Amino acid sequence: MVSNLLYHERKQTGLAFVILYEGSVVGQLNVANILHGSVSSATIGYWIAKEYAGRNITPYAVALAIDHLFDALALHRVEIDIRPENTASIRVVEKLGLRKEGLKERFIHIDGAWRDHFVFAITREERSDTMLNRLANTQLK
Repeated sequence: MVSNLLYHERKQTGLAFVILYEGSVVGQLNVANILHGSVSSATIGYWIAKEYAGRNITPYAVALAIDHLFDALALHRVEIDIRPENTASIRVVEKLGLRKEGLKERFIHIDGAWRDHFVFAITREERSDTMLNRLANTQLK
């Protein structure tokens, strides 16, 4: 797994991040399928340890990653695919204001079966402020 992540980082088609909380690794965030040119997009995936879920750690990690993809890599679109039963991840993208685009049926093979995934996305034009500021402002309300 690590060699695959490093390969994609060298090829500039992927990025791997650890999620740190109070000095401990509590999760991981991966950026995959980085494409430049006319597509100019990437896909984000993430996980966090159960004992750290619900503490707003993941939304901040995803916000930072999206800001990096738009600002440092100048991408146009970021997509996150989430299994319909993963309500915690759906809450993450809803907090960030990503748009739900639809359902990819039988999209990824997981645990011996093809699993459906909802598609959430945001484009550069839809981001009026940084994702980090957007999240912080919604937390204040």
